[in-house]
Amino acid sequence: MPRQDRAVQTRARILQAAATLIQESGYSDMSLSRVSDHAGVTKGALYFHFASKEALALALIAQQHETVRLDAVTIFASSANPLVKMMRLCEDLSRKLMTDPIVRAGIQLTTDSRTVGTPVRKPYEDWIRTFSVLAEQAVKEGFFTRSTDPVLLANLIIPCYTGIQLVSEAFSERKDLLERMTGFWELVIRATVPPEQVERRLLQMKEIFETPV
Repeated sequence: MPRQDRAVQTRARILQAAATLIQESGYSDMSLSRVSDHAGVTKGALYFHFASKEALALALIAQQHETVRLDAVTIFASSANPLVKMMRLCEDLSRKLMTDPIVRAGIQLTTDSRTVGTPVRKPYEDWIRTFSVLAEQAVKEGFFTRSTDPVLLANLIIPCYTGIQLVSEAFSERKDLLERMTGFWELVIRATVPPEQVERRLLQMKEIFETPV
């Protein structure tokens, strides 16, 4: 196997091992020695890729963000209406949080400002920007009422999503996350969608969040 391919695989194993340990015992108890043992790599190999525990944490956050971003790009580029796109973005991240160790660890690190020295803002900024664009389209195309402020709504949805997934993690290890998101989006729809469209949009919401994968 070429050296470059081995390096890529080693890095991936280290990230997976770190993500697993963070889920098992938290970031504070995750030492680089434990990560190297769990990944089955030498400490030298680990330090070749990550000079510090914080560097490893930031790499996990970046990998999580990229994993989610790739599917988000597909959703954003689809022919669905902007409201459906917003719900699908939330649904896609929710399912990843329920099943993907890297995404789970990355989100955990992002939402806990104590884990790294520099506050992690970029993922939040990207999501708020994306939802602002979609909300603006939804207003222009009549999926939201004219009185809906797109930027204000985006700045509400993203923090609410963060809080909802944290509460879901505390209560059920995120097993009820899709159910909680359904309740949240029902409130958003009833508050922002023109009255004559509400029942139709609620049906779309149920199809998105309640359809098994």
